[in-house]
Amino acid sequence: MPVPRPQHPCDAVGQSVAMGGFGGAGAPLPLMPLLLTLALLSPWGSAGGSCPPRCICASNILSCSQAVLSSVPSPLPRFTAVLDLSHNNVSRLRADWAPGRLAHLHALLLSHNGLSFVSTEAFTHVPHLRHLDLSSNRLRALEENLFSDLVELEVLLLYNNEISAVDRTAFDNLGRLRKLYLGQNRIARFPLELLRDGSRLPQLALLDLSANRLRSLPVGELQALPAWLRDRLYLHSNPLACDCPLFQLVARGRRRRLSAVMDFQEELRCVLPTAPAPVGILALAGRQPLNCSEAREAVLEAHLGDTVTLSCDTRLRGVRSRHWVTPGGERVLEEGGNGSAALLANGSLQLRALRPEDAGTYACWVAGPLLNETLYVELLVHNFTLHGPHDTLNTAYTTLVGCILSVVLVLIYLYLTPCRCCCCRGTDKPPAPRDDSINSSVLSTTPNHAAGVPGEPCQSRSASATGPGQNGRFKVGATPQPPPRHGPKAQRKVSDPDSVSSVFSDTPIVV
Repeated sequence: MPVPRPQHPCDAVGQSVAMGGFGGAGAPLPLMPLLLTLALLSPWGSAGGSCPPRCICASNILSCSQAVLSSVPSPLPRFTAVLDLSHNNVSRLRADWAPGRLAHLHALLLSHNGLSFVSTEAFTHVPHLRHLDLSSNRLRALEENLFSDLVELEVLLLYNNEISAVDRTAFDNLGRLRKLYLGQNRIARFPLELLRDGSRLPQLALLDLSANRLRSLPVGELQALPAWLRDRLYLHSNPLACDCPLFQLVARGRRRRLSAVMDFQEELRCVLPTAPAPVGILALAGRQPLNCSEAREAVLEAHLGDTVTLSCDTRLRGVRSRHWVTPGGERVLEEGGNGSAALLANGSLQLRALRPEDAGTYACWVAGPLLNETLYVELLVHNFTLHGPHDTLNTAYTTLVGCILSVVLVLIYLYLTPCRCCCCRGTDKPPAPRDDSINSSVLSTTPNHAAGVPGEPCQSRSASATGPGQNGRFKVGATPQPPPRHGPKAQRKVSDPDSVSSVFSDTPIVV
């Protein structure tokens, strides 16, 4: 018994026409509305356009791969959602490659075309593009604002080109970009400031810079990036110069089990001047001549009374909940907290007015959509009277003040020594004998007192009228010599201010 063949809708329409046409006695069907409906439901039979030659059309997918095309086929159906032009000879993508607006296009594949030029206005007609593949071409530079019209772009593939220059504005307005592949190019410097504050590419979760020509990295800036971005920051197969900060960056990534480190440990190599070939970055631990040591992952040091913030730097995205556990076992769950511990909106823990008992290891428990993660932060609280910066400042200040006071006292002693009477008005006091040891000086062992003339009145002598004094110097304002007098106190002599005993003499100064 023959098996009935499945009937095609068009066959049914033909049979209806053959059996009676429009409204015939066999099967009176409203054929005209049905035919119009079928024509409208068929995308390639509508006014949207027909399938271009040498292309394969399936619903809203247009595949022109390996069609030996030198330009984009035209016209393109306006309902096209996926356009595959890979493995052709389209070397230039001009602004008019799409004659009209392709509002439904969300994927454009142009890999393996020898593409060397892309106009900055090439994407104005595809504003809803989410996936752009320009890999395996001959692009040499990413010009200014090249992709700024693709505000909904999520994946951008640019690997295996000849790119050596990247303008920092090439990725402007790409607020939804999640994956950026720039591996296997000739990039010697990438503008990492695009990642610094998270405002330029806020959704970026993967950045591939592997197999380029990067020789140095801003390790401090990379370490400051969130762990969920460092987890997919691929830097292997670059001729990086070996140093200890680079080793510590990679070692931290291995300890945190970041994918960019765990998946490409063998390709993470650097160049030593004394080594004939690149060496593994993780092999630098204790190796000469660098002899690098691993830094602890998260250790904070603070002092009594300080305020510190402990960061919960998780590598998970889409965190559902997180909480902290203090060294004493207390859980900090709610934002704001109470007492000296407070949970901030970004998941960090803030500790105010530190006390000695606040020291210890804090744990951050993170619950993600698929995985959970626990992070540990060690806090060291120093007593500032022993180790803090305040004690260092006080010691330096005290030493400075002591030095200044010592200098002032020495200057006072050298130049402001108290002297005797400036003149002896109307007195006949005789000069004291010259044999008192109090007038000796360590600067000169020769007495500098001239013999007084009895009966001569006391006169002031200026420097110009006075002969050379101690050590051949002129003595300014020297004490005048009074006339000698007779009596029991005639043995006392007047001291000269320039010959007062120095600090090296144990004889008291006569005032």
